Amino acid sequence: MLVLGRSQVEALLDVDTLIDGLASAMTDLTAGRASSPDRVAALVPERDGFLAAMPGRVPSAGALMSKLVSVFPHNAGTPLPTHQALIVVFDPDTGEPVALLDGTAITAARTAACSALSARLLAREDASVLAVLGTGAQARSHAEAMCRVRPIRHIRVAGRGETKAAALAEELTAALGLPVEAAPTYAQALDGADIAAATTHATDPVIRRTWLTPGVHVTSVGFNPAGREIDDATIAEALVCVETRQAALAPFPAGSNDLLDPIRDGVITEAHVHAELGELLDGRKPGRSSHDQITLYKSVGVAAQDAAAAALVVAAARERSIGSEVLLG
Repeated sequence: MLVLGRSQVEALLDVDTLIDGLASAMTDLTAGRASSPDRVAALVPERDGFLAAMPGRVPSAGALMSKLVSVFPHNAGTPLPTHQALIVVFDPDTGEPVALLDGTAITAARTAACSALSARLLAREDASVLAVLGTGAQARSHAEAMCRVRPIRHIRVAGRGETKAAALAEELTAALGLPVEAAPTYAQALDGADIAAATTHATDPVIRRTWLTPGVHVTSVGFNPAGREIDDATIAEALVCVETRQAALAPFPAGSNDLLDPIRDGVITEAHVHAELGELLDGRKPGRSSHDQITLYKSVGVAAQDAAAAALVVAAARERSIGSEVLLG
């Protein structure tokens, strides 16, 4: 079995290749060719955490794998990330386990890359101002990924603490060679933004309709069983797209309160979900219809994304002879 650590996975993942690979995976998923069951989880209520299992198969990637991911929000502000994961890759022809990978880096990369894919499909071509809400690993990876698909010229970062926002802004300025500033509030970060990437563990919405500029594309990847990232008014007005309707509208721990709550309250119906990414990619559903339309990609994270990313990492590792081989039996 090939074993790859986090630094190796990060070195092997090419974001541009990953975005293209995710496009194929999302098309497979919508067409019914991929298998990506809703995640299940063992709860750790005293820590507000859980351990989830996410098996998936993506034929276009030749991928069969399962991810175990822990979500422990109280790790925020400590040396440990809030999301930690392992991925086991299997031979899709024989079922033999062939690789064990750090999944933490893959989770951060594939989540941001699929948000970038949604921006490639839905954001205006001239989108140049990016608002990043949150200051963790997802905030960092989203800033980097969005710059691959749109001509980003300016970035604003906002979070719960101005010190963290300032530190991330400084880090991104050095990494991207772009002006990145820390905004004191979410509203100020969003003012005039063409793309808004919400990556928080918020209980109260950090995306509010009154803060948004006409024509903005919003991506939301945050997950908190006790809260939401997006307010009802934004959900009701936006063109809403998801990875799959099945996953987005499933109960905890798979679905999204950002959609389930307004459906429960009668603000929208399930039919308000306009499209899956795969339907945009294969042309079954149209994307943005006007310059001023607000578009929204609500992500819950699906195993097909991890499978596509893991397959790319394993292929690159074998091509470059990176990683350790361990004999299991």
